[in-house]
Amino acid sequence: MSAQAKHPYHMVDPSPWPALGAFGALVLALGAILYFHEVPVFGMEDLGVITLIPGFALVILTMVFWWRDVVKESVVQKAHTEPVNDGLRFGMVLFIASEVMFFVAFFWAFFHNATGFSTTTLQWPPANITPLDAWELPFYNTVILLTSGGTVTRAHLFIEEGNNEAAARWIFLTAALGAIFLGLQAFEYVHAEFSLTEGIYPSTFYLATGFHGFHVFVGTVFLIVCGFRAAKGHFKPHKHVGFQSAAWYWHFVDVVWLFLFVWVYWLLALPVRTFSG
Repeated sequence: MSAQAKHPYHMVDPSPWPALGAFGALVLALGAILYFHEVPVFGMEDLGVITLIPGFALVILTMVFWWRDVVKESVVQKAHTEPVNDGLRFGMVLFIASEVMFFVAFFWAFFHNATGFSTTTLQWPPANITPLDAWELPFYNTVILLTSGGTVTRAHLFIEEGNNEAAARWIFLTAALGAIFLGLQAFEYVHAEFSLTEGIYPSTFYLATGFHGFHVFVGTVFLIVCGFRAAKGHFKPHKHVGFQSAAWYWHFVDVVWLFLFVWVYWLLALPVRTFSG
């Protein structure tokens, strides 16, 4: 048989990372359940967020090694032909579409109660809840994410001009804005006047905003990887699928936050709507 490829595709080498990623997600979900319900682990109580660390570590480990292998396929093996790149782009689009469905479900849990469809919720926000002021930290975070959307677009323009060095600086700036966003959101959670277990409002609020925060974390890591790749000159004006995927993901995170800010933090947190039984 001829060793010369007769098609523009390539066979992916056997990889342990999909299985490790799935296991890491399982461990992370289990840790979240133990944290939310304050379940003792091996007789130890009050572990708090420590139960989340193993899952996070496995997820990050998967990201590091899986992306390393994908970069090797592209840069070293030259296996990412244009049809392969098209497949990667389409795969990213489908992935983002699946994430949209996640948020649709989480948002509806909030809207179902906020708009009076629930027979158990007669007032929104509930009488014992003082919502966060949308025009304080949430507004600052909105400005930060909108700014980060501009900086990642500027990085994209530099890559299309063939200036990887300048692009790397703008990518790292975008990642820094993402890290600031996460820091402010953590500060907001710590100082909120309601906790996760105080009813339907806190549980749906933290579910929607926390899941978005997790996406910001993933997107920030994604951008940091792209920043180092840009610094090494991996991206070409006609071939930068890795960065394209990171930029699309980041813009998706921006759009979701705008939706969160308008509906969850602002309009549906205005006091007080009372529903008749």
